[in-house]
Amino acid sequence: MNTDELLKAFQSLNIPKTHATVGFSNLISSNKSLKSLFINRRLPDVGFSDVQIQSFLYLFSTLDTNNKGDEGQRWCGVGEREGRVFSSLVANRHFGMSHGMGRSGDITEPQPKAVGSSVMVKLTLLMVLDAIRRGSGLDAKGVAAHGVLVPMCTGMSMSLVLSSIRQEGKNVVLWSRIDQKSCFKAISTAGLLCVVVPTKIVGNEVVTDLEAMESLLEKYNGRVLAIITTTSCFAPRVPDKVDEVAKLCQKANVFHIINNAYGLQCEKTCKLINRANTLGRVDAIVCSTDKNFLVPVGGALVISPKEEIIKTVGKVYAGRASSSPIIDLFITLLSMGLKGYQKLLSERKALLPYFADRLSAIASKYDEKLLDCPSNTISYGISLDHLVKPRVDEENEKDYLESIGKDISYFGAMLFNRCISGTRVVPRAQYKVMGGEDFFGFGSSTNDYPHAYMTAACAIGVTRNEVDEFFTRLDKNLKEFKKKINK
Repeated sequence: MNTDELLKAFQSLNIPKTHATVGFSNLISSNKSLKSLFINRRLPDVGFSDVQIQSFLYLFSTLDTNNKGDEGQRWCGVGEREGRVFSSLVANRHFGMSHGMGRSGDITEPQPKAVGSSVMVKLTLLMVLDAIRRGSGLDAKGVAAHGVLVPMCTGMSMSLVLSSIRQEGKNVVLWSRIDQKSCFKAISTAGLLCVVVPTKIVGNEVVTDLEAMESLLEKYNGRVLAIITTTSCFAPRVPDKVDEVAKLCQKANVFHIINNAYGLQCEKTCKLINRANTLGRVDAIVCSTDKNFLVPVGGALVISPKEEIIKTVGKVYAGRASSSPIIDLFITLLSMGLKGYQKLLSERKALLPYFADRLSAIASKYDEKLLDCPSNTISYGISLDHLVKPRVDEENEKDYLESIGKDISYFGAMLFNRCISGTRVVPRAQYKVMGGEDFFGFGSSTNDYPHAYMTAACAIGVTRNEVDEFFTRLDKNLKEFKKKINK
């Protein structure tokens, strides 16, 4: 029914025209908002209300064949799936959109049984690309020119990207070492051989070893498929020199994949990625939706300056995909609007000096120091060298490090048991085997980092109150732990 027909229908129910006109103004405004999404194809400047967002979602869901109304009306589904959902709680959680996204041959293709869901997915992609262009500052004609949303975590999305670029005779991936398991497992899941590129220590920072990378490129000449770098990491590891690596990749003609899990919130990182694409070769960047846009875990955004890369990623995904993480992102982006997203980014940036100063002050109080890692403006670390007993002259260094390692690890458990989450406590000389590969000094992304330490992140969404409460609790726990150790 159009507005005139609705007005007549309301009048037939003795609703005064003046009353109906007031109500219709809201309806007209809401319809204009929806229309603007299709016309502008970008994130609205100001976020929408929950009522508006729900109305859009239910409008889209009525276009899907599973929402057919009473039995016997319209669609008659006799396939093996047909979007049937037993529980009304589950159906409501998904706003009636149960057909998912894509087709078995391509995750980016519209689903014929789910026109509404397909529209929602397309709009979400347009909005998130706009957010990272106008909000995060990624180049719309460069690294953020094309993208695809996938309902998988960052690691599995990285594996999908690697599977999409496979070439006969090239089975080696050079991975600039970072001690997080996901990316290492992503390489092996894609059926490729991971060769770990060692890092080096400069000051307090753990940085890219370009010489080691060049040496391994020569050693595996003709077999290297890609180099994976990382731009979001735990201190003292800092973002890889992706601009320099991009030059190497262009010269050697190998793919360059960037793991930018939570780097969209960092202006400095986004500028570095733009620079890398200008100076050399960048093929794909994998970003987490939950770490950057405050949604539940389970989604990723893959972006690329090359449309063909994105098309291939979409075709490699096996089967139809869940649209649940995309619905979460659709709702969140519309709630935020561009100004809301920019506000979150600005608030995080403004909090950085305070966060670093408070952390440094607490470290000094216990004869420790803030690790000076200026290239990492998300994660911050402090040493924990004086938190435990000092080494005596006759004590073997290996035995000593093993002994205090247990105490340092206990401090990490102590923080979590006292409701402090998100910190990482790393003893010296930890050893781990991963996929048959030896990792000495595991946790610090280098073999022999000279400090035990802990990290904390000043990430998007954290508030001044949360930060203050964290430092109060950290101070209390450091004091309590030191008292126990000195007994």
